[in-house]
Amino acid sequence: MRLTPDGEDLMGAVVTAVSRDEGHHFSKPTKHSIRLLAGLGVEGDAHLGVTVKHRSRVAQDPTQPNLRQVHLIHSELHDELREVGHEVAPGEMGENVTTRGVDLLGLPVGTLLRLGDAAVVEVTGLRNPCAQIDDFQPGLLKRVVHRDEGGNLVRLAGIMGVVREGGEIRPGDEITVELPPEPHRPLDRV
Repeated sequence: MRLTPDGEDLMGAVVTAVSRDEGHHFSKPTKHSIRLLAGLGVEGDAHLGVTVKHRSRVAQDPTQPNLRQVHLIHSELHDELREVGHEVAPGEMGENVTTRGVDLLGLPVGTLLRLGDAAVVEVTGLRNPCAQIDDFQPGLLKRVVHRDEGGNLVRLAGIMGVVREGGEIRPGDEITVELPPEPHRPLDRV
């Protein structure tokens, strides 16, 4: 059974695209499939590894654990951005996995996402996009990071995770959501 954070059954939660890039570029080209490696990330991707690979994080402390092995974005965000004039295709915001039909931003820390037949990603937190996103498309940063009426920072640019079980994933693969035991911790930036 596939469930939302509220316990509703997910019908049709799927991977819509997969992407990877060996270099540290903002966008990642889409592929027919990608292979997730347990404890490391996406095979052939610049962010593969046990320790952090994001350049700004490496500069701070290269020994910190890599909680950002896999970046996932919901394709519904692409739809919303298109409505306000931003054409964004899968992989262009740097994600490895583009999904449809699952509320990624509403998942708690520790949620397990089963992708396809074998791969399992544990959700670690929210992506915190940097100013590079405006180099990709001017004005995009304010669409994916803003403050709500209460002054709280809202991040919409996807979630990050670590690979618990490896496997190949491809567009069309089903996604199964397994929530962690309660109490649930809401996502924060990683």
